[in-house]
Amino acid sequence: MIKGYIKGLVLVGVIALLAMVVDGYFPNNLMGPSVFALVLGMLLNRFYSKDDSFKNGVDFSSKTILRMGIILMGISLSFGQVMVVGKYALVLMAFTLTTAFGGGYLLGKLFKVDWKLTSLLSVSTAICGGSAVATLGPVIEAKNRDIAYAISATFIFDILTVILFPYMGMLLGMGDTGFGLWVGTAINDTSSVVAAGYAFSDVAGSFAMIVKLTRTLFIVPIVLIYAAIYTKKQQINKKVSIRTIFPWFILGFILMVAIRSTGILPINSVNGIAKLSKFLMVMALGAIGLKTSISELKGVGIKPMVLGVSIDTLVVVVALVMQAVLLKYL
Repeated sequence: MIKGYIKGLVLVGVIALLAMVVDGYFPNNLMGPSVFALVLGMLLNRFYSKDDSFKNGVDFSSKTILRMGIILMGISLSFGQVMVVGKYALVLMAFTLTTAFGGGYLLGKLFKVDWKLTSLLSVSTAICGGSAVATLGPVIEAKNRDIAYAISATFIFDILTVILFPYMGMLLGMGDTGFGLWVGTAINDTSSVVAAGYAFSDVAGSFAMIVKLTRTLFIVPIVLIYAAIYTKKQQINKKVSIRTIFPWFILGFILMVAIRSTGILPINSVNGIAKLSKFLMVMALGAIGLKTSISELKGVGIKPMVLGVSIDTLVVVVALVMQAVLLKYL
């Protein structure tokens, strides 16, 4: 069974290594290895998709290795750092969640987009991108087409933000904490948050992940609320298990933060684990790129795409303004 994963894992590992080598030739971490891995994976999609023998390893990398990287990333943080950023994150998310769902509802009515697709686009922006879409879709029995639209819109916007946000942060003179807060609340998918955050700085990347993981926890109450709404709309008795939708890998991240906070690990071990976590994240980005067909993205409808980008843009602006206010007055 393990043999079925080897080819895909080797392919993703090579992409990650190439991305890190290429990144080394660019000054000041210009794009970051995560972005290079994502783009390289997309360029190789047409070749990868012709050979199913890579599929298991690539799927494993895009999901399990991504979560492993996030868990190990906790070793670079202490509870003191988490508390510093977390107190801002919760206040900031009160505004961004309201913007995503409130703005999404109003814009969905304006563009006359089906409520299920609107909900998928909103939850993607508010919580955690494609993962949130994949979680909510079956609960409200959304069409596969709607799920594909939402994920595609999220992906395209995230590609733009991963490339543009670090430059915007530098132009605006943002510090590590401010940029981490902004990225953690304004970018959708976890992998894209990692790419943009670490492209700015390691500290910003760590802070962004704290905020992002805090957002991810909200997937539980949000999905339960939508399940109740759908049940009422359809007049059915559909139960949703918290156990199946809870992002359990977050507990691993918290455990690693706890280990770091005790100070029992020598600094060399901490640095080694942190480097491993970054390599695993680059692998995951390469795998996600491999699974993304550029030609399929071209077939996404205009209205859902405009709606998704509009919701994302609203959240980006609100997050930027509110993080500046929070860091100034709190």
